[in-house]
Amino acid sequence: MGLRRKRAVAVNARDTFKRGHAEDWTLARISGLSVQDIKRLRDNAERLNEAAVAELCSQALRDARSSQSRVQRKSAPGTKARHLIARAKAFQARGVFLTDPRTSWGGVRKSDGVVVMALWADAVETADGGCRYLLWAPNADGSRPWSDKAAGKERLEHCRDALRLGSAEGLLVYGQRLAAHLPEDKAYAVYGADAETVLSFEVVQVGAEFWAQWGRKAAPSALERR
Repeated sequence: MGLRRKRAVAVNARDTFKRGHAEDWTLARISGLSVQDIKRLRDNAERLNEAAVAELCSQALRDARSSQSRVQRKSAPGTKARHLIARAKAFQARGVFLTDPRTSWGGVRKSDGVVVMALWADAVETADGGCRYLLWAPNADGSRPWSDKAAGKERLEHCRDALRLGSAEGLLVYGQRLAAHLPEDKAYAVYGADAETVLSFEVVQVGAEFWAQWGRKAAPSALERR
């Protein structure tokens, strides 16, 4: 998060309290912020003696930790995290240096040309005894704005490359989603990438969508039904 946004969050919180509208900060509203923003808001509330808002922030953080525990328990088979490190470092361990460590979700290993992509672990689906993951889909009716951003366009190129090569590698990223956002674009919290698990999958194109599939192959009819 840039310095300008950090200052904006702090100023907005302080101004809200000064105007006597601390009650506007509900648990639902606070829960929609990222973990770092919640912590920053709590710091402001404590500094301004707004105990009720500070407690709501603490509750939102507790709920976030509880939700993450449930997410990890429900992850698809073979996606249980072991040792989490920063996404960029996980790629470096596979010989890939990201174009933009902050936004890129994939890269090409120079030594052999293999495409390596990061997958949001909780979005992995199980089907017909195997696993699949929606790598990229067009921004139809504004449903996936990330697809039109630089990182999304880069993912599309990687999908096409992997389709041509016949296979790709995947790293699992763990965190907590933010409502109404793709995790590749913006997440409530990102805990890191699993440094010990590397997936090998093929990329298939279904209409305008690109899917990763591994394990027992998902039946084409199952993908077509989407």
